[in-house]
Amino acid sequence: MDLGPVLAPVKDIGAFIRDQRTSAQISLRGLAAKAGVSNPYLSQVERGLRRPSAEILAQIAHGLSISVESLLARAGILETAEAPDVVLAIRADVLLSERQKSSLIDIYAAFCKGAERIEFGNGAERIKFGKGAERVDAGPAPVGGPIAENG
Repeated sequence: MDLGPVLAPVKDIGAFIRDQRTSAQISLRGLAAKAGVSNPYLSQVERGLRRPSAEILAQIAHGLSISVESLLARAGILETAEAPDVVLAIRADVLLSERQKSSLIDIYAAFCKGAERIEFGNGAERIKFGKGAERVDAGPAPVGGPIAENG
C-alpha cells in the first residue's frame, strides 16, 4: 500500500515549519521550548512523521511569530475561501515572509474592526473609520487603490 498521497500534506506542513524556523534563525530546541513541545516531537513534525493537532500548530505558530490562521490553513485544518480578497492577496504574495503577511493581515483586521461599511444599491459604498472620518467610493477603485483616511 502506497502511503505517499496520505503523508504528503503532513510532510508539506513539516517542511513549511522547518523553513519558517530556519529563516527566523531559531534552533529546533528553541522553537520546541517556545511552543511547549518536546524536541523529538517537533523533529518528527518537521520530518512529516507526526501530524500535529490544531492546538499544537497554534503553539508552533506563536513560537515562530507567524499567523496561526495561515499555519492552520496551510495544514488544511482551516478553510480560507471565506477570507476577504485583501487577505487572500496578502497570503498569495510570494515576496512577503510569513511574518510580514501576518503583520499586514493584523493591520488590515485592525482597520476593519473600527470601520463601518455601508453599501448603496448603485454599487457605491461608504466606509466610516472611527471619529467621523469617512471615505466614499463611487464604484470600483482606481488603479493603485484608494487611500483611506483615518481620524
